Amino acid sequence: MFKALLVVQWKWTKGAALLATILGFAIPLASVQSMGTREDYLRAASVVAAMQDFGVAYALLAAGVGLAFAVFAWGPDHNGRHIYALSLPIDRARYAAMRFGSGSLFLLLPALGVLAGSLVATLIADIPAGLHAYPFSLAVRFLLASAVSYAIFFAITASTAKAAGVVLGGIASFLIIAFLLSAMSVQTDVLGPAGSFLFGEAGPLAVFTGRWMLFDA
Repeated sequence: MFKALLVVQWKWTKGAALLATILGFAIPLASVQSMGTREDYLRAASVVAAMQDFGVAYALLAAGVGLAFAVFAWGPDHNGRHIYALSLPIDRARYAAMRFGSGSLFLLLPALGVLAGSLVATLIADIPAGLHAYPFSLAVRFLLASAVSYAIFFAITASTAKAAGVVLGGIASFLIIAFLLSAMSVQTDVLGPAGSFLFGEAGPLAVFTGRWMLFDA
C-alpha cells in the first residue's frame, strides 16, 4: 500500500522535487561566485558577509519545498473529494501517515542537492585562512527546515479546503492588522512578541533563523 502511494505521489511531486534539487545545488555555487576578490586581510569578512546574504535563499527554498510537497500530497485528494481515500480498507489516520511518510522521503532530494552543491563549492572556492566549510551541517539544517515546513503545511492542507482557508486567512489577517497599526503609528508591537515566540531559540520555527553558513569561523 505504501509503495503504491509512494509511486503515485512521486508522479505529482517530481517536477517540484527536481526543480528544488536544481535550485538547492545552485545556491551554494552562486554564493561562492559572489564572494568577491578583496585583499587577503578583508577576504574573510567578505566571505562571511556573502554567506549571510545567501542564508535567506536557503530558508526560503526550504519553506517553499515544504509548502509545495504538502500541497501536492493532498491536491488530488481534494480535487477528487477524497473518494479514493474513503474507498480504501484502512483508517484515515494510517492513510494520512503514509501520505506524510512518502512526502517526507522526497525531502531528501533537495537536501542532497544542497549537499552536492556545497561540496562542489567547497572544492572550487578559495577559502581564506581561519574559515572552515560546513557542507554537511548546512544540508542537515536545510533538511530539518524543509521537514518543519512540510509538517506545518501538511497539517493545514490535510483538512478541508474551507479549514485551510480559515487558517491561512487568519495568518493574513494578523499580518494586515499589524501593518495597519504600524501605518497609523499605533505604539503596539504585535509582530514582535509573535516573532519571538515563533522564531526565538525555543520557537517552533527557530530552525529558519540564525546563520545558514557554508563557510564560517
